[in-house]
Amino acid sequence: MTRFLAESDHSVRGMVRVETQAPDVRELGAEPVVADLTGDVSHAVEGVDAIIFAAGSGGEDVWGVDRDGAVSLVDEAASAEVDRFVMLSSINADRPEDSPEALREYLRAKGEADEYLQQSDLTYTIVRPGPLTDEGGTGRIRTGVDLGRDAIEIPREDVARTLIATLEAESTYGKTFELAAGQQSIEEALETPLQT
Repeated sequence: MTRFLAESDHSVRGMVRVETQAPDVRELGAEPVVADLTGDVSHAVEGVDAIIFAAGSGGEDVWGVDRDGAVSLVDEAASAEVDRFVMLSSINADRPEDSPEALREYLRAKGEADEYLQQSDLTYTIVRPGPLTDEGGTGRIRTGVDLGRDAIEIPREDVARTLIATLEAESTYGKTFELAAGQQSIEEALETPLQT
């Protein structure tokens, strides 16, 4: 996502957990900022006007990173008067009991972070993709409140491009929607993101 943002008209800051990751962010065309979601992140949001939260614990610390880290960043965004907040969530974050047992704790954490953002005063968008693939992106997606559970995979690249597109797509402001590979262009699908 950092590379795609850097290719756009946006000035990009990429948050990394350790200093050794900073050169990778610079190479992608962004300004690195070192911060740990389990600690103080206030300096990471200074001077920004939008945040895309796409961090994850990889299952290592779902409560500390996926929930509490997201909540902390929402609070810091509000304190710094950052109005726009885009959250990468997950399909079934609102109904973890519909998922395999191994994913339920992660989905509960994501769901609680989503609810916290929804109750904030920030202009938010919450994007809940299906299972991610490493295939090349197609730029074709589908969105909706409930996409069902068949054919809901989506390339990571298309998720990244969708998150970026939501930054300025007013039709997504204050909305939470599911995302999967589909037939519409990203721009078309985001015109009415809640239709199935």
